[in-house]
Amino acid sequence: MSLMSKLLTVAVIATVGVNADTNTTKVNSEAELNKSLIKYVKRHVIKNRSVKVQDIKILEKREVAELKGWSVLLTNIDINYKDKNITVPEMMFIKDGIVAPALVDLKTGKNYRNEIRPNASDDLYNKEHLLYGNANAKHKIIIFSDPQCPFCQDIVPGILKAGRDNPALFAVYYYHLPLLNIHPVSVVLTKAMHVAQHKGKLDVLEKIYAMKIKLQEKDEAKIIAEIKKQTGFIVTKEELNAKSVKDALISDEKIASKMMVSGTPTIYLDGKWDKRRYGYEAFLPKPKPVSATANAPKTK
Repeated sequence: MSLMSKLLTVAVIATVGVNADTNTTKVNSEAELNKSLIKYVKRHVIKNRSVKVQDIKILEKREVAELKGWSVLLTNIDINYKDKNITVPEMMFIKDGIVAPALVDLKTGKNYRNEIRPNASDDLYNKEHLLYGNANAKHKIIIFSDPQCPFCQDIVPGILKAGRDNPALFAVYYYHLPLLNIHPVSVVLTKAMHVAQHKGKLDVLEKIYAMKIKLQEKDEAKIIAEIKKQTGFIVTKEELNAKSVKDALISDEKIASKMMVSGTPTIYLDGKWDKRRYGYEAFLPKPKPVSATANAPKTK
């Protein structure tokens, strides 16, 4: 069975202005493609008349070996809704003048929409988000995380430790992404983490990951008291609600949206999305073997 017969195009497909030449999809012009994509989005993706599609930016165009002839467009759609300008990330698959929002392999059930993420751009590696390691370290790791996410609590502390213990090997960059609908308490916790980071108290971040607190807690005073009790870090309401803190967290959320981050923890290793999240472990220093003579019983 050919690959094409295995693939199911999900939702409506439409013609766009692209031509195929052998295995490479060629665009007549950037402006023509943009115009065609906007028309497709208006007709088949965003049907709310109160939403105005203003522009589509192609962040990355990628070829996937398994999807012969198909190209993946990773885009940001600029829309206006109720007088607010919003950027919405969107993935599209194109081939021979056809565009599809998703491709699914019927045999394996693999949805390629869930297998692809944009590569990390250089501007994500900045000193404001560098937690551990040297900026010129051999390997760079980016983390999007919520300290009360149970998967984050299992995975992220190990990455932080790797960066702390191996500064020449790993540079660890951290972006806050509290899952407010699931863990309302994370609003205050992530603000406290941001304040602690900029005070140079990085140990507080790891301690907050170990905190035991009600996920639905919203009382700021109670959360501040628990932070002090469980981590020893003292932070005030004024510090938590400073404009610089709020702006930083909004910026992190926008970057996560641009990178199509859909859950936590999302990990990038050397610019590539690490779906398994444990890729860094392959680069950890190997423990030195204990020599047989060191363990041998001493004789008189």
